[in-house]
This record gives sequence, structure tokens and C-alpha cells, in this order.
Amino acid sequence: MISGLWLASLLLATLTLLPLWRFEAWWVRGLDFPRLQLAVLALIIMVVQLLLIDFSQTEQWTMLLISGGCLIFQLWWIVPYTPLFRKEVMATAADSDSPCIAILNANVLAPNRNAQALINLVRQHQPDILVTLESDSWWQQQLDQLSSDYPYSVKCPLDNLYGMHVYSRLPLHNPSLQFLVEEGVPSVHAEVELSDGSRIAVHFLHPAPPSPTENASSEERDAELLVVAASIKQIKTPVIVAGDLNDVAWSETTRLFRKVSGLLDPRIGRGMYNSFHADYPFMRWPLDHLFHSSHFTLRQIQRLPSIGSDHFPMLIRLCYTGQQLPQDGISPDQDDKELAQEKMAAQAVVPEQVHRPEALP
Repeated sequence: MISGLWLASLLLATLTLLPLWRFEAWWVRGLDFPRLQLAVLALIIMVVQLLLIDFSQTEQWTMLLISGGCLIFQLWWIVPYTPLFRKEVMATAADSDSPCIAILNANVLAPNRNAQALINLVRQHQPDILVTLESDSWWQQQLDQLSSDYPYSVKCPLDNLYGMHVYSRLPLHNPSLQFLVEEGVPSVHAEVELSDGSRIAVHFLHPAPPSPTENASSEERDAELLVVAASIKQIKTPVIVAGDLNDVAWSETTRLFRKVSGLLDPRIGRGMYNSFHADYPFMRWPLDHLFHSSHFTLRQIQRLPSIGSDHFPMLIRLCYTGQQLPQDGISPDQDDKELAQEKMAAQAVVPEQVHRPEALP
């Protein structure tokens, strides 16, 4: 029994420490995802060990300390995405008259044919922008019935699980559809004109994940996220980035994206808002994201009901204040900057390749 507990502790330690290795293979980077599940596993192992170990044996204390260390380490990554942590983004004041923008982000799952469920959510919540991912020509035909209410659009129907559609009731200026890193993996970049005439930049992304059925490593995903982050940092305008980033909120890559871009995460201090996998409650992670500059406050963040996809749609409503507020995220050190440059260079992309909207008022 004790040998089995030792084996459990050592396996747990391996799964916990392996993601610290800066190796981009999918089987390493995949361990960034289940930190909540590994924390629960560490807690279960600790409880069993507390019940069974001989406290007079020093080596058995060591086994318990290994499990406890793994639990603490996993919690370090995920606790910021709970109400136990300080909120990174201010809530919108109840009496605020700032112009707001609501974005509904939905990975529809290409084979899914329950378009009416998504259309019903759009009509119920009335977002200003609907962003769909994995949407093909069939999905475009269904969603086009929203065109009278959402007259501005960017459409890229694809059959490769990377189709993307943007429907907006607010004017879109200078929209651009780009394939920044991989052929067949699009992103959309534009200015959005708010109700008071202010303009903000938006970037909608869906990079390919590291997985045995997609890319063997995270190099392509990381490069796309970081080249957009570096471009945002250079122009310093009000900006929102949203989409299915195929990465969890607490991963090293997403943290590096936040450091380089300077953008904020409204989930910090509020909740994980796990959006994937919709069918397996015990294996869910926050894969659908929205980050923004400090010009915004948060009015609403909500995970919406299932539409038959493997992702839940996400609805986030931000209010634009017209100025940078004292809301601080995380900053890069020299090692972070060098790592970001290395990842971009590996895919031969530079920030100047990212479409930049015209100078904002």
C-alpha cells in the first residue's frame, strides 16, 4: 500500500513539474490544461496518505510533503481565477453612462447543426458583436438570417474547423481577414465604432492547438498569440482580443501573451468560466477568452447554455471609459521579452504583419 502511495506521489510530481519544461510538444503543453483536476487529485492523494501513513517514518512524511507541494503549486496557478483573488478589472459603476460593447463568442463545432440554439441566444441577449468559430458555409447560411440586425460582417467559411464569422450591429471600420501564421487559420482585425462615435480595435483569434490530431507542438499557436500581443503593445490603443485561443487562462503562454500585450483578464478574481468541454463536467477548462486594455470596466461576464457544441458560448459586456484606468495586469521581464521574440522568430512573423486599424481618435 505504501509503495502505491509513493508511486501516486511521484506520478503527481511528474505531471505537475513537466509543464515547467520549455518544450513545445503537445504532450508537454497539454499538461498546462488540467491544473484544477490535478489539484483535486493531489488533495485526494493527500487525504489517503494522511489516513494510512506511519507518522513515525520520516520517508513517509516526505511522500506527504511531495503531494502537498504539488497541491500548493497547482493552486498557485488557478486561485487567481476564483473570488479568493483580487479582481483585476473594475466593475462598471451602476450609474455609469459610458458606451458599452457586448461580445458573444461561440465555437459552434462544425458538425453541430443546432444553429437555432445559438440564434435564440443572440436574440435573447442582444450582443453587439457575434463571433463564431468553426463555422462553415452551412453555418453562414443559418446565421445570415441575423443580417438585418447585424448589418456589418466579416465572413470566412471554411471546412477545416477554422472558419470564422463576425456579425456586428456596430459599424466595423478597416476590417481585415488575415492568415498570420498558418494557411487556413484565419483571424479578424478591425475597428468598432461605439454608440458615442468612439472607436476601439478588436482582434478575433482561433489559433490551432497543439495536439496529436492538429499541430505536434504549440509553436504555431504561441507565435500567433504573441505576434498579436506585440502589435497591440506598440500601438497602445483601446483594444479587445477575443476568441478560442486553444489555451487555458493560466498557462505560461497565455500569461506571456498578457505580459507582452499589457491586456487585462476580467475573469481574475471572479471565476474560471470553463467553456470546454461542454459534455464532460469533470474535464473542463477556460479555452474561450476575452482580454482588453485598461480603458474598459466590466459590466457582465457569463457562460451561456449549451448550443450542442463542445464549447459553451461566452458573453462579455464591457464599458469604454475613454481613458486608461489604474488597472494593472502583469508585466514582462527581460526573459519574457526574449522568449516572446524567440517564439515569433521560430515562425518568421513580426508585429508589423498584424493589421493595425487607422489612428484612433
